[in-house]
Amino acid sequence: MTDKTIQEGKTLALVSYLTFIGLIIAIIMNLEKRNPFTLFHIRQMLGLIIMLLFSNLVEEYVNSLMGTSFWIITFVCWLFGFFYAVKGEAKPIPVIGEKFQEWFRNIN
Repeated sequence: MTDKTIQEGKTLALVSYLTFIGLIIAIIMNLEKRNPFTLFHIRQMLGLIIMLLFSNLVEEYVNSLMGTSFWIITFVCWLFGFFYAVKGEAKPIPVIGEKFQEWFRNIN
């Protein structure tokens, strides 16, 4: 990606990390531009929301401590993704970030 592409998509990439509503806003606003930097971070955040839902289900139905542990892992991954969006890099979340890109490749 070029620096111009990153600078044009940086704002929407950051918006995508601001809750589920921010993700929806970023998806809608990026429909015309189709900025690859923004799309990368949209896919990462979509995966993080799924991780959050999973951690909430585990906390509710399996074990509260295990669910809280998953929530903390999700939060650390969110910080990682947000940090690299601020920095202007398309670096995937460790371990599962590449899978998010693969699973949600149809979002473009």
